[in-house]
Amino acid sequence: MSKYYPPVHEEEQFHCIKCGVYAKQTFGGMFRSNYGGHTGFTYSLCHHCHEFCYWFQGRMIVPSEALVPPPHVDLPESCIDDYDEARDIVARSPRAAAALLRLTIQKLLGELGEKGKNINDDIGALVAKGLPVEVQQALDYCRVVGNNAVHPGEIDLNDDPNIANSLFEMINFIVEVRISQPKKVANLYNILPQGALKAVEKRDAEKDNT
Repeated sequence: MSKYYPPVHEEEQFHCIKCGVYAKQTFGGMFRSNYGGHTGFTYSLCHHCHEFCYWFQGRMIVPSEALVPPPHVDLPESCIDDYDEARDIVARSPRAAAALLRLTIQKLLGELGEKGKNINDDIGALVAKGLPVEVQQALDYCRVVGNNAVHPGEIDLNDDPNIANSLFEMINFIVEVRISQPKKVANLYNILPQGALKAVEKRDAEKDNT
């Protein structure tokens, strides 16, 4: 999973909110036609999709999405709407966004073969199956932060919006490790010659019988 570079006012390159591509950006000012003078509004033009974004006093206002990563290309379809809705509102309500991402995690656990009803139980089941510790920590991070969004807790998401923003990165990390990487390995493995694949199957069958 490549590093995400969020849009920053007057930076020359970043990941475009519109197309998601890391591309060159051109900024320009917006001026009063009758009276002259700068309005405080600027625009950025993406050199990949040729779409405009609009800024006010250094803050992107159109589109309204927070400057957080888009959903991973392998995020299951059942999770995308909740992820995108959270992305759209996180700047205005970090708590609401975190609650939506908690629901995203719950659905994602279902896609990973668990029951998708109790997040804590599903994480425990994955740990029992050999879940890598870094993925377990990412899941528990999302679980704890999400729980604090829907129940009174020790984490105040409105005081530190970066906590809610980090949930997007965590979810994409989980998808990369549990969905994308195994898919890439399987695709490469399956292009091996049939003779080699049968030899591996025979070797493993003999190992199971010992």
